[in-house]
Amino acid sequence: MLTTWRRKAAEITVLMLVMAGAMALARAGDLNGAWQFMVKIGGQAGSPTVTFKVDGEKLTGHYSSAVLGEHDLTGEVKGRTFTFKITTDLVGEVTYAGTLQDDDTLKGTVSAGGAGEGTFTAERKK
Repeated sequence: MLTTWRRKAAEITVLMLVMAGAMALARAGDLNGAWQFMVKIGGQAGSPTVTFKVDGEKLTGHYSSAVLGEHDLTGEVKGRTFTFKITTDLVGEVTYAGTLQDDDTLKGTVSAGGAGEGTFTAERKK
């Protein structure tokens, strides 16, 4: 009887691990939600919060930065790559192009009008 209980406990543990892994993989392919960006342009750094909503290949959301302010964003998603733009009073049009990484982070480039070119990484906000 004790052996049967141990076998059932092991089966339940394996099932829980498989389910947790499947949930992590499903989330890892999804841009939806809030992200904390780390942006570097010409020796300057910023950390805007960006919230995405994906509908097919259409990307919408909100950009919130201490430097550039609050802006709605629009863009597109193709597989694991994405682009989006905001327009600011300070530097004009800012364009981000990135890729969703296997570890559920984002990585890419940013072009900020007259402020120049740079890079970014981002982590999902918890």
